[in-house]
Amino acid sequence: QVQLVESGGGLVQAGGSLRLSCAASGRTFSSYTMGWFRQAPGKEREAVVVISWSGNTIYADSVKGRFTISRDNAKKTVYLQMNSLKPEDTAVYYCVGGPQWSRTGWASMKYDYWGQGTQVTVSS
Repeated sequence: QVQLVESGGGLVQAGGSLRLSCAASGRTFSSYTMGWFRQAPGKEREAVVVISWSGNTIYADSVKGRFTISRDNAKKTVYLQMNSLKPEDTAVYYCVGGPQWSRTGWASMKYDYWGQGTQVTVSS
């Protein structure tokens, strides 16, 4: 069993930065694909970025060049550095994890574990 706990959300002005963290429990973290999804009010949940156990990454087009995912397997933590934030980045951000990796299906496949979410609000 893996538990994921996000932190680091908050309110920031457009153009600002935030760093989200996701602390994981469980011994299988280092072998898991980890990532971030988000859901804005009135919108469907969308995939933001994933990182494989070996460090391969895939980003949604909407965040490429602005967001960076990283992981520290020793600390069992995944990070999402968000720069040049826009009002449209406002959402609840969820950390996800699972044993599968798919370069083609990463945005739609089912992840086994989800965090409780952290709110990110970007003011204009």
